[in-house]
Amino acid sequence: MVKVHKLGIMGGTFNPIHIGHLVCAEEAVSQYGLDEIIFMPTGLPPHKEIGGGTSPEARYLMTVIATVVNPRFQVSRYELDKKQLCYTVDTVRYLREKKAGVELFFITGADAVLEILDWKDPEELLQMANLIAATRPGYPLDRLSEITGSFFRQDQVKVMEIPAIGVSSSLVRERVGRRMSIRYLVPVGVEQFIEKEGLYRQT
Repeated sequence: MVKVHKLGIMGGTFNPIHIGHLVCAEEAVSQYGLDEIIFMPTGLPPHKEIGGGTSPEARYLMTVIATVVNPRFQVSRYELDKKQLCYTVDTVRYLREKKAGVELFFITGADAVLEILDWKDPEELLQMANLIAATRPGYPLDRLSEITGSFFRQDQVKVMEIPAIGVSSSLVRERVGRRMSIRYLVPVGVEQFIEKEGLYRQT
């Protein structure tokens, strides 16, 4: 029996990428037996602005720096190079066509999953990929069924418990702007890149 290749997709602005992103990806590998995870830095997200005045290239390079030591982690330029609004369903469709025969897992936070009805073509998305919902404090997924009703089966969303890590990209940007340490909040290479490029500093 041929083993099906399990491919995880982690999208986000990664502005900057931090240890919470990496822990989430590693837990997905561990809990669901994923063979590979593609980190997909967002180009133009439809539901949020990218703050911090950081270029797409800088966000891409930080993601590469953070993931290069893990052979299961890869970084894609697909959304960055599109230079148009990026929707999850379009990215998953692209990967499904490019990597035929793999089983896809889209990894996102519980807060995003609770807004799934606002996503573009959520029915098609759930037909093409499994959703892994990483739990975050304040976003209990027991509300999922009441929000979605009969829209999809509960087993189409896989709940993933991850260690509680109180770090976010906005926190990292804020601390850099206030000249506070971000050591251990981001990989050391990302910390050095932020310092070298003068990112997130308040003028």
